[in-house]
Amino acid sequence: MSALICGSLAFDTITNFPGRFAQQILPDQVHILNVSFLVPTMRREWGGCAGNIAYTHKLLGGEPVILAALGSDGEDYLVRLRELGIDTSAVLIERDQYTAQCVIITDQDNNQITAFHPGAMSVAHHAAVPTRARRSDLAIGIIAPDGRIAMGEHAHQMHAQGIPFVFDPGQQLPQFDGAEHREILGMARWVAVNDYEARMLSERTGESLSAISRRPNIDGVVVTLAEQGCEVWRQGSRTHVPGSTADTLVDPTGCGDAFRAGLLYALERGWPLESAAALGNRLGAIKIAHRGGQNHRFDAAALTL
Repeated sequence: MSALICGSLAFDTITNFPGRFAQQILPDQVHILNVSFLVPTMRREWGGCAGNIAYTHKLLGGEPVILAALGSDGEDYLVRLRELGIDTSAVLIERDQYTAQCVIITDQDNNQITAFHPGAMSVAHHAAVPTRARRSDLAIGIIAPDGRIAMGEHAHQMHAQGIPFVFDPGQQLPQFDGAEHREILGMARWVAVNDYEARMLSERTGESLSAISRRPNIDGVVVTLAEQGCEVWRQGSRTHVPGSTADTLVDPTGCGDAFRAGLLYALERGWPLESAAALGNRLGAIKIAHRGGQNHRFDAAALTL
């Protein structure tokens, strides 16, 4: 069976600031903010939420199918995904746009400042979720950060096709109002957010995490807490799933995507949500020891939880 991964494909330009953002940004001067960070190192990586999730999902032994949009400069990315054995049959090439571009600055405390140009991602809704007649193998899906219109339309399309999915609004969460969030929450099977996004989601919807987890269609809400692991909410009850210790801390870029790949892989196989979250924690710890979102390797059979 396969997992449909709806989200962005992007090129990440990743830089490192050897100081702390807090030492450069004066709280009483943010109304006239004008800062410059010297970044001695820079590299370009394959990125985007869909690409990162699919990469780790494939390493686990899954069969990811990416639904996303690339621009006129995206042919090399398409070739790479195919060489990895990832299904790109649902990827749209938009010739009048560049591929989405993300510029990330990480300070010595692993805080990040990100600038994002959506490019082809803004027309990702032109690619539709395959029908059951075309792809009866799609067992599960995820709505990861993507173009705003695409996220809403793909959620409706997966729901109409009877594909259970994870709602992962991520950095696109502020683009939806409370009514729109409530509508997607009414179609999703699971929700995955970090602690900051969890607070914002509750604020936007007027529903606590406990209340969201008690919705009849929701099988669980997962709130990631970085090195502290994550919280799992089911039917109004919270369980803490401890984090995994990383061998070294190198780059947090893509850790959340690695977590979600593990979550998706385990849920597809019927694992309990707490066990799926534990696998996600382990994968996040593996990823953070490597630069970029798609450079980590591991032996799936040797993973211990």
